[in-house]
Amino acid sequence: MAENREMVLVLDFGGQYTQLIARRIRECKVYCEIMSYRTSLAQIKALAPSGIVFSGGPASVYVENAPVSEPAILELGIPVLGICYGIQLMARQLGGKV
Repeated sequence: MAENREMVLVLDFGGQYTQLIARRIRECKVYCEIMSYRTSLAQIKALAPSGIVFSGGPASVYVENAPVSEPAILELGIPVLGICYGIQLMARQLGGKV
């Protein structure tokens, strides 16, 4: 990013409230982008977000072909907030049970 400003990245797992999450962040005067959960680790590093939100989604982490982001995202040292499916995925990727 050319400017020196905070940015929060919302990774979209198909939840119905993803746009609302981004709007609430923007209402706090923080720049926010929504991107697919398939966004690569390299792309996320290039954006250098101040925080990442894993949105909700219609799937369960136990369903075959459930959406999965790169587990290394959780090792970037960037705060991550998981909402609904997002926190289930984080728990599973970190070795927890859902």
